[in-house]
Amino acid sequence: AMAVDFAKLLEDVALAQPDLRIRFSTSNPQDMTLDVIRIMAKYDNICNNVHLPVQSGSNRILKAMNRLHTREEYFDLIDAIRKIIPDVGISQDMISGFPTETEADHQDTLSLLEHVKYDFGFMYAYSERPGTMAERKLEDDVPPEVKKRRLAEIIALQREHCQYRTEQHLGKIQKVLIEGTSKKSDEHWMGRNSQNTVAVFPKENYKIGDFVMVRMDSCTSATLIGEAVARA
Repeated sequence: AMAVDFAKLLEDVALAQPDLRIRFSTSNPQDMTLDVIRIMAKYDNICNNVHLPVQSGSNRILKAMNRLHTREEYFDLIDAIRKIIPDVGISQDMISGFPTETEADHQDTLSLLEHVKYDFGFMYAYSERPGTMAERKLEDDVPPEVKKRRLAEIIALQREHCQYRTEQHLGKIQKVLIEGTSKKSDEHWMGRNSQNTVAVFPKENYKIGDFVMVRMDSCTSATLIGEAVARA
């Protein structure tokens, strides 16, 4: 069988299913190529949304984690992606309190968050996982209360950035795919825009699976609130 690179595969899927929305979920930073990003930019049915786990902003900790990227390489990748897709939604995974993490390492993580200003984040305190290299070779030496405080600081900063990124959509009319009824109101649909931000709007005559153009009028920190203006 002939090997197909991922960018080509993504393009083939986009061309084969022009009416389906395609969301490519996640890639390790060292595996993400700009060819993939260019294909995402080229096809309207591929979402402008990238999940790029980073885990830490400290090069020392990244090395201890056996990650194959540095902080600087990660910044270069983010900048290159945003050059190709300026309104891309980017999310992260972050771990606080990895073994040997110092206060300076933690500050490196906060400064990375500040530089990138992610749309969303998945953040955890380190806990030993049986069978991993970290569990075999590294002592879980960051006190629980320190992990907890550092995680709280990471979450608080990410929340600010969520708010900032969500506000960037206000005033725009965006294509939303209806996924279901809003958790907070039976009168509203809930769906997502291309960047993976949740949007809610009055149901009217639309149904689950419809693409709808929604004008974004207001927001909470992570949810857009709008009005459907037309079928997409």
